[in-house]
Amino acid sequence: MAHRGKPFVALTIAGSDSGGGAGIQADLKTFAAHGVYGTSAVTAVTAQNTVGVRAVEELSPSLVGAQIDAVAGDIGVDAAKTGMLSSSAIIEVVATKLGEHRLDKVVVDPVMVAKSGDRLLEASAIQALRDRLLPRALVVTPNLPEAETLVGFPLDGEEAVRRAAERLVEMGAGAAVVKGGHGGGAESVDLLYWKGRFRAYRAPRQKTRNTHGTGCTFSAAIAAELARGADLERAVELAKDYLTAALARGISLGSGHGPVDHFVGCTFWGSGEPP
Repeated sequence: MAHRGKPFVALTIAGSDSGGGAGIQADLKTFAAHGVYGTSAVTAVTAQNTVGVRAVEELSPSLVGAQIDAVAGDIGVDAAKTGMLSSSAIIEVVATKLGEHRLDKVVVDPVMVAKSGDRLLEASAIQALRDRLLPRALVVTPNLPEAETLVGFPLDGEEAVRRAAERLVEMGAGAAVVKGGHGGGAESVDLLYWKGRFRAYRAPRQKTRNTHGTGCTFSAAIAAELARGADLERAVELAKDYLTAALARGISLGSGHGPVDHFVGCTFWGSGEPP
């Protein structure tokens, strides 16, 4: 899409986090921080804070589809990302709409469990995610537990992580980034498999409790960079750098897992600093 005075546009298809640290709230903040106009299709509303998820109410699949139609049919979408989809029916309609609107820059964040441990995807929906959504993804971005669930074998070492990334592409995704945040060691290593090649993205592992929404933020940053025209390898690199900085400036809110600083590096915002 040509951009002559028109902003880059990204669409998030995900759940709402009332605490503001994850879900569509995190995605829209991330889009804004990257200079991208953010749009949304809400799949579910959660009553959530830094401690846990208190309640979830899923929207109807038809309403989710109508939101995607409304945005794509009028505003246009340069890149999209998915987050919490919760059920097979919602996954089905999202996959269908991505195809109908020919959205090919799609980042699939296979959200299954919240940082607090609360389940955000029905167990029965995992097969639909594999069969219907992965083939629509330019890239899928699971953490280690999510990747294990999708591929069906334990990721007990570097070679297993490589096999998992390859398997995700065999399942239909254009590329896979298996994230290393749940791993051990001094570094957090995210492994990209794309076009038959591997690339590892490394950053020092940070000791912080302010990690709420890291997966949402990372995938949204990739989508934002894709919307701006970056190729996938560069988009992942920029997203990794952004998330590393946002984690280092995490915001201490509540008594659980606080959010990352989505506006790190932006001149109009600072964590706890006066203007």
